[in-house]
Amino acid sequence: MWLREDRPEPRQAAVIDLGSNSVRLVVYRIDGRALWTVFNEKALAGLGRDLPATGRLSPDGVRTAMTALRRFRVLLEGWPAQDITVAATAAVREAADGADFIRQVKAETGFDVRVLSGEEEAHYAALGVLAGHPGAKGVVGDLGGSSLELVRLKDGGAQEGVTLPLGPFALGAPRPLDIDRTWRAIGKALSPVAGRFASKEFHAVGGAWRNIALLHMQLADYPLHVAHQYEMSASDAVQLARFVERQSKSSLERIEGVSKKRFDTLPYSALVLDALIELLGIERLVISAYGVREGLLLDAMPPEVRRQDPLIAGCEALTAVRGLSPDLGGALEAWLSPVFEQLSPSFGDRDRVLLAAACRLADLGARLHPDHRADIAFEQVLRAPIAGMTHPERAFLACVAFSRHTTATTTPEQGVVAKLLTGERQKRARALGAAIRLGCDISGRNAGLLEKSALVCKGDRLRLAAAPGYEDLLLGEQTPKRAQALAQALKLKLELG
Repeated sequence: MWLREDRPEPRQAAVIDLGSNSVRLVVYRIDGRALWTVFNEKALAGLGRDLPATGRLSPDGVRTAMTALRRFRVLLEGWPAQDITVAATAAVREAADGADFIRQVKAETGFDVRVLSGEEEAHYAALGVLAGHPGAKGVVGDLGGSSLELVRLKDGGAQEGVTLPLGPFALGAPRPLDIDRTWRAIGKALSPVAGRFASKEFHAVGGAWRNIALLHMQLADYPLHVAHQYEMSASDAVQLARFVERQSKSSLERIEGVSKKRFDTLPYSALVLDALIELLGIERLVISAYGVREGLLLDAMPPEVRRQDPLIAGCEALTAVRGLSPDLGGALEAWLSPVFEQLSPSFGDRDRVLLAAACRLADLGARLHPDHRADIAFEQVLRAPIAGMTHPERAFLACVAFSRHTTATTTPEQGVVAKLLTGERQKRARALGAAIRLGCDISGRNAGLLEKSALVCKGDRLRLAAAPGYEDLLLGEQTPKRAQALAQALKLKLELG
């Protein structure tokens, strides 16, 4: 039995993953054995896109990666070095200029990058699966942009692993898929190890295979939109894989639910899955949302913590403390007040109180599944056992909590909202939610960093600026996107810088 006093103090850890396709920062809250993703930002750099042709990293990919890393450096300002892990995988490992890239990262950001070997990548992918599913058995397959790692699970641990050049870029992406030629290449690489990794149960890791699973959910009208531990039979997986691998880019673009940035690689990923099912004798496919990043975190935990059940740990942590950043609400209030105080009142002198309350709800959805945060946060606020607010104010705060997590304009329970809020109040709630989302994302939920930027409303302009020395806060795709959403909600023109 796991006793509460065995539980370490909660802490945060950041993992930056320099993959062949994406560069990603994930900030985790670690409550004992429980891992909560509280911030997640990526750039699809495609570092490994040119590797098969040139043996070197993509120049465009390096530029995109460095832009993202410079922003990540600012977001992690003040973090202890021991709480930050930066790991690179196949593309950096195999590129002739991989070492040069590592030196550039160190020079421009100060990050020390750990380049994982193929065996280490396979090992940590397996540990990641076990972090999210301790009872997992069979074989883990982690598909990245340049490589496929296979590792066998045994007795609650990783037994043996191998890395194969079967990522979409290694097979020819972004060129249109030649099924026959690519199938032969997959078979040539996979056949020598197929006997060692034959298994009835296969745990699929990687964004491409998660997208395939989400597409299957949609086509099957599956009611629970959660990728982690979603299961498919081999026949269903093969049928879907063969459907995807035969689609052109234009056809994929018409399929709702498929990530637009995976159109070039998804058919290759589907063909690899098709071959694995046939050559390894797979009967059941299980999707894992956990992988190398979570494996690195699990490996760093003390043995007594690793032995804890993540479900029990997660349930205890969820009920122990809802908020994750006690300083964030006040910082958001101070950051947003100058803009919202200039707007026409929605609730009279109650606007100030409602803005302060809404900012304190910014972390409400942090422990919830990202696909469902908006809806669940809405429901929780609408019926929360909290005194001191009228029914229209309650509906307003619920709509703010919803818009904090999504750009969708249709909230749950539209009939209730329409009865309690005028159209103008609904628009103000969407704007405030968008503003809170911008504040959380530009700062990486770091309350101190909000002081390094300013949001100002002048006339018909909304200006987002960074303090001198913190200009990198405005880099990347996400910050301008969030700022533009807020400007549109307020019917203002956006200025950055």
